[in-house]
Amino acid sequence: MVVRVSAVLRIPWGKFPVPFELTFDHIVAFAVLTVFPLCVIYATFSDLLSMKISNLTCGVLVLGFFILAPLSGMGWQAIAIHSSVAVAALVMGMSFFSMGVMGGGDAKLIAAVSLWLGLGLTLPYILAASLLGAVVTLVIVGLRKAKPRLPQAFRDWRVMAKVLDRKEGIPYGLALGPAALVVFTISPWVTSAARASL
Repeated sequence: MVVRVSAVLRIPWGKFPVPFELTFDHIVAFAVLTVFPLCVIYATFSDLLSMKISNLTCGVLVLGFFILAPLSGMGWQAIAIHSSVAVAALVMGMSFFSMGVMGGGDAKLIAAVSLWLGLGLTLPYILAASLLGAVVTLVIVGLRKAKPRLPQAFRDWRVMAKVLDRKEGIPYGLALGPAALVVFTISPWVTSAARASL
């Protein structure tokens, strides 16, 4: 299905009609480039503000994948491989959760992101998230140690109050989210979406 849309480009020296076509591929590409980044950004800020990543956010990522993958032309065999990678990532994440290394929401987010990234990009994602996670941990531990010397307004700020609380865990969503967005930019999803928009 092709929807023909025409707009008028107004510039100082005249008006020019600009016709363009809106195809089903454009709609799918827009959905791909919207669902994944928005969910990941929401999970990142949710973890920062509440130290939680909701099941709903991870569920939307998973559901979005299973709707958009076939619509994007991904074969069932590739979907099965992506699913297997996600299950392996979930098992890994839950084993870290059981050891108290990370939260359950972090483990579920890793699995949901791995579902989208598949076999070729999950390892680079986990490596990037690990490096960023180490930086986030060092910064937060340093801030917690320096808490008495920090300005009162900074300590009382709602976001920092949770981050500076030693009883709270480390919000690894601050590493998982940005790493996911960076690796997503080199994924086949983005290249397919770019081709669809041409």
